[in-house]
Amino acid sequence: MSWYLHPTLAQQDAPPSAPGEQPTGNQQQQQPTEGQPAPNGEDGAPQQPQPGFDPSFLIVMVVLLIGFYLLVSLPQRKERKRRQEMLNNLKKGDKIQTVGGILGTVVDLREHELVVKVDESNNVRMRFSRSSVQSVLEDGKPAQNES
Repeated sequence: MSWYLHPTLAQQDAPPSAPGEQPTGNQQQQQPTEGQPAPNGEDGAPQQPQPGFDPSFLIVMVVLLIGFYLLVSLPQRKERKRRQEMLNNLKKGDKIQTVGGILGTVVDLREHELVVKVDESNNVRMRFSRSSVQSVLEDGKPAQNES
């Protein structure tokens, strides 16, 4: 049942071998042969690294996560700032398009909402929250992005 144990744990659980008995697989690995260096580096050969925690891997992962976060968040922050500036610069007479696709002209501005005239012939007006404005139109066409 020791097949699932880590080799060092299996070695501790294994009974010592008798003088004439063949050593088990774990015990054979620990006895150096003629052509192989001793596992403890007695003959000056460098020791092989043991599996375990490598702090350089953690550092690389943290740097990659920070880089990915910046790669994603900086463009979003820039777009949010541009949109907020557009909403703050709205004025009467601006032609706008809402996120729902409604086109109209700003008639009245309030702190968190605006009144938009959507039909010239019937003088139809609608109230929208400022955040529902998608873009300000220039000559009936969306404004060109500066990016």
